[in-house]
Amino acid sequence: MRVNPDRLSVTPVRSRLPSPVVEMEDDRMARHGLRLYLKRDDLIHPDLPGNKWRKLKYNLQAAAEQGHRTLLTFGGAYSNHIRATAAAGRRFGFATIGVIRGEEHLPLNDSLAYAVAQGMRLTYLDRTAYRRKTDPELIDGLRERWGEFYLLPEGGSNALAVRGCAELPAEIDEPFDVICCACGTGGTLAGLAAGIPPGRRALGFAALKGGRFLDGEVDRLQREANGRGSGNWSIEYGFHFGGFARRTPDLDAFIADFAARHDVTLDRVYVAKMMYGIFALAERGAFTEGTRIVAVVTG
Repeated sequence: MRVNPDRLSVTPVRSRLPSPVVEMEDDRMARHGLRLYLKRDDLIHPDLPGNKWRKLKYNLQAAAEQGHRTLLTFGGAYSNHIRATAAAGRRFGFATIGVIRGEEHLPLNDSLAYAVAQGMRLTYLDRTAYRRKTDPELIDGLRERWGEFYLLPEGGSNALAVRGCAELPAEIDEPFDVICCACGTGGTLAGLAAGIPPGRRALGFAALKGGRFLDGEVDRLQREANGRGSGNWSIEYGFHFGGFARRTPDLDAFIADFAARHDVTLDRVYVAKMMYGIFALAERGAFTEGTRIVAVVTG
């Protein structure tokens, strides 16, 4: 991938775009008259997979156009967004700063060690301070310490991220009725719902416990990006398996079974919870016979 200084635009190089759409032959879907497709966004790029690239794409372009040389963003110690921002900074020539929730723990875990290896500088906020991450006073304090930067919100979700995610549905050649994604900050769902044709709907699966705030976030993000909400989406809150990054024997068994059936290993933090939810809803009769479902594998 490269930054084109003449056009001040970000262009993917050696990336798999559009990402493939693959139908899953699965008797658990077939017996309910359903068809399931995977949109393999996890294959876009090894360092910038899935919704990470789509969320960063126009933000990187904006940062370049505005003359910024540094990206600053927020995330937890295991944040995929932190990893992707660090990788994007290295590839596109930006310095990167990661503001991490909680105390420093050494040695660094694999996610943070990867970010540091990509050149990211880390700083930490205790959980009380971290809750103020959108506070202008806190942001001003970070600028006093680190200098000028382009601010990426936690998870990368903002109006430009919505714009990037809204491009995904146009890549799907197969006819579909429902498009599904996992939800952490709401940006991917906001974009998918804004980008689908009339008559379709988008369904999100919250990956964290107590995620009811996502309803308001998706609506806010759509209004920031498009001036209005789309009203064609909903969120399932019953498949978080105890909270963010939590797992249970049932979820682990589902992941193993899916890998055995389809040779696809599902990310347990986000994607596995969505897929488990889709199959559970199918078993409950939540989808009418003949429904064609696209599940976005965000990596």
